[in-house]
Amino acid sequence: MANHASSEKRIRQTETRNLENRYYAKTARNAVKKLRNTTNKEEAAKYFPTVASLLDKLAKKNVIHNNKAANLKSSLAKHVNSL
Repeated sequence: MANHASSEKRIRQTETRNLENRYYAKTARNAVKKLRNTTNKEEAAKYFPTVASLLDKLAKKNVIHNNKAANLKSSLAKHVNSL
């Protein structure tokens, strides 16, 4: 167990951040999955900027890596354009 007040605070902060990051990462995964399963081009084209923005925000907050966000956006853009 932690012996210092600062390490106890760090444990509390880490736990809170993990919960938030897990929530946002799961939300992003669901959004990506929803977009990939979309077969209507107009609906997908309308939904793509929202998903791209979400991925950018997660990358900015270091929830996901910048390159992962870029790779996901690229593959989703290819999917939307191929519809």
